Amino acid sequence: MGISRRDFVRTTTAAGALVVSSGLPSRVFAAGQKTVKVGMNIPMTGDYAPWGLPGLYGCQIIADDINAAGGVNIGDDNYAIEIVSYDHAYDLEKAVQGYKKMVSEDDVKMVMMLGGSTVGAIAKWAERKKMLTTTLLCSDITPDTPNLIATCESHPLYNVTGVEWLAKHHPEVKTAAIVTNNDAEYGLQSTATYQAAFEVAGIEVVDVNLHGFDVTDFAPIVSSVLAKKPDVFCMATSFYVTPLMEQLYHQGFKGKIISCTLDYYDEIIAKTSKEFVEGTIFQFPDFDDPKLNESGINFPNPGDFDAKFRKSHPNDWSAVAWEYPAILLNWIEGAKQAGTVEPQAVSATLRSNKNPAFIFGGGKWWGKDLWGQDNVVVGRWPVVVVKDGKARIQEYGSVSGWLDKHAGVLTKYMKSHGLRTV
Repeated sequence: MGISRRDFVRTTTAAGALVVSSGLPSRVFAAGQKTVKVGMNIPMTGDYAPWGLPGLYGCQIIADDINAAGGVNIGDDNYAIEIVSYDHAYDLEKAVQGYKKMVSEDDVKMVMMLGGSTVGAIAKWAERKKMLTTTLLCSDITPDTPNLIATCESHPLYNVTGVEWLAKHHPEVKTAAIVTNNDAEYGLQSTATYQAAFEVAGIEVVDVNLHGFDVTDFAPIVSSVLAKKPDVFCMATSFYVTPLMEQLYHQGFKGKIISCTLDYYDEIIAKTSKEFVEGTIFQFPDFDDPKLNESGINFPNPGDFDAKFRKSHPNDWSAVAWEYPAILLNWIEGAKQAGTVEPQAVSATLRSNKNPAFIFGGGKWWGKDLWGQDNVVVGRWPVVVVKDGKARIQEYGSVSGWLDKHAGVLTKYMKSHGLRTV
């Protein structure tokens, strides 16, 4: 989810304004067919637009496909899916306004949100209304948020799979350094997870460099870290992947590179070289990846979805382009099983399933030991490596398997950064 925001914003701000001004369903629904509204209270303009707007595009593709096929049967009724969106631009007051409007006026049956402080701002009101809400940041979950769930992205837990793969396939690496932003929502959560994963893998972390958002010159940071001669340079969930990669390239780093994301890696290749980016490890696949056609994947026709998205929005693909749609599909399955679209019934049905259909397979509910509620779905997660200029899944690591063995190590590092745990 850690997109380089500065590269993305130039293409999304105007597009987000157009989406916000529309507000109309994309097709005329059949006579007598009911409509169920699903909310997206997300940033579509401003710095955080890349963590919202592509998800809206993706959800509209899924909704259009379902509606064109005649809708979805839930209980005794047939429904068309309508996506109701609100751009809060990652402003807390707007997030509250948008959430209340969706629930009180638009009668949505579920609200998808990015996460972080915007979820915190609506959490108490949402629980009073018993509204099913989803987040992409599982650290938002608390003992007091039973109706807040994370059914797709389990940031930063899945980062352990990349380190596990690195240690298995490159046993020669012995040391690592971590450079990322110092915010509690993304940077520190991810740093703690990578520290835990490196410890379990037997890789010594020789430097942790946490910087603010005011940095414009990354050369001194990178040179300071490279002076420690790490075998692995880890960017965790950095907002500044592109400038960090550029500095690594210009300063001649020859070791392994690992990151939570590598969105717009084609631009990074253009600014460095194909040979330099070769072998970079991260966690988010392109959806034309052949391994997504294997058994166990719970996302219909990923290659077709990828093609439709890139045709309509060629410059806007990112991790959230498929994450919000995966949440939408999960909610639809929960509603079908519950036989109703009502939030409490769907929430109870989803959480009662001991083996939820996770997008990459192997799902189970987790989170009580760390955040107080088993409201996060964890399962298999892809390890992605750049091969010949293209992101390709190498294998699926088991997040739940790692947590079963090493959750205590993760908790130790979360606490070391002052992060909330139960």
